[in-house]
Amino acid sequence: MEKHFVPKAEVEYTKADFTSDQMVKWCPGCGDHAILAALLATFPKTGYKKENVCMVSGIGCSSRIPYYVDTYGFHSIHGRACAIATGVKLANPALSVWVNMGDGDSMAIGGNHLIHAVRRNQDLNITIFNNEIYGLTKGQYSPTTKFGQVTKTSPYGTIDYPFNPGELVMGAQGTFFARTLDCVPQLTTDCMTRAAKHDGCSVVEVLQNCVIFNDKTHAAITDRAVRDDRTIVLEHGKPMLFGKNKEKGLRFNGRQLEVVTLGENGVTIDDIMVHDETIEDTGIHMMLAHMGGDLPVALGVIRNVKKVSYTQLYEDQMDEQMEKGKYKCMDDLLNSGDTWEV
Repeated sequence: MEKHFVPKAEVEYTKADFTSDQMVKWCPGCGDHAILAALLATFPKTGYKKENVCMVSGIGCSSRIPYYVDTYGFHSIHGRACAIATGVKLANPALSVWVNMGDGDSMAIGGNHLIHAVRRNQDLNITIFNNEIYGLTKGQYSPTTKFGQVTKTSPYGTIDYPFNPGELVMGAQGTFFARTLDCVPQLTTDCMTRAAKHDGCSVVEVLQNCVIFNDKTHAAITDRAVRDDRTIVLEHGKPMLFGKNKEKGLRFNGRQLEVVTLGENGVTIDDIMVHDETIEDTGIHMMLAHMGGDLPVALGVIRNVKKVSYTQLYEDQMDEQMEKGKYKCMDDLLNSGDTWEV
């Protein structure tokens, strides 16, 4: 059982309580505005004390977000947000620590820190703003840029194979992964609220638009005309249905996932897979995170597995050593062995 909970607030907060007085300096139409709004809507839902919320960011457009939230915050250096957030959480387990990074910040220079925060199941709430480009530095390709895309640093088309953040989290044995769209703020708020309540490392990927350097990069799934047919919002314990009239679904044919239509070729609701976000084996969750192309892109909470967090294991270990060790505090250590008065 978790011993170190973030204290609950004695008053009921609203979105306005977490909104700072700073001018938001993002481009008009940037998806970051929607993500900020979702975060501000999430904090009151967690019920945590305002003074126990801490935002940590790296460098990039998304990393300006600590200025726009009225909480404690740390605008750190490129790629090191997870490392700094780890120290913050270990130093004060009573903090609800939120890490905010772009796709380049998190998976290029910060990739090592990200996978080990996930692997350790450090109790952090990580949000990846994925616009598939380096926006702040004016349009270089990032680890998630589509293969063949022409950018400032790939004038003949990038020849890098892109990362899939969901697969990266599964490969590191992550315990929580969700994906959402910046243009669906309610889904983003729901994913973030679930992430906040998860005991361990949560990663929420937000597919976000950069109107200046990578406009409409997610249009194939975000445009209203196609969104219902090209995305599927997963809900634990419910059949994996999608389409404008929920007439399509996912079926596992023994080797892979496939799209079927209810009523065709004898397909019934009983043939449709039921989403289970709690399966410890990463196999199905990896398949769901990988979907795209002929299969709809999976949104919502894909994986939510219970596993003791690094924070809890660390605290338990420290308590055990304090109980049976001879050094109870730093003074005991400094005054041990041979000492001299000068």
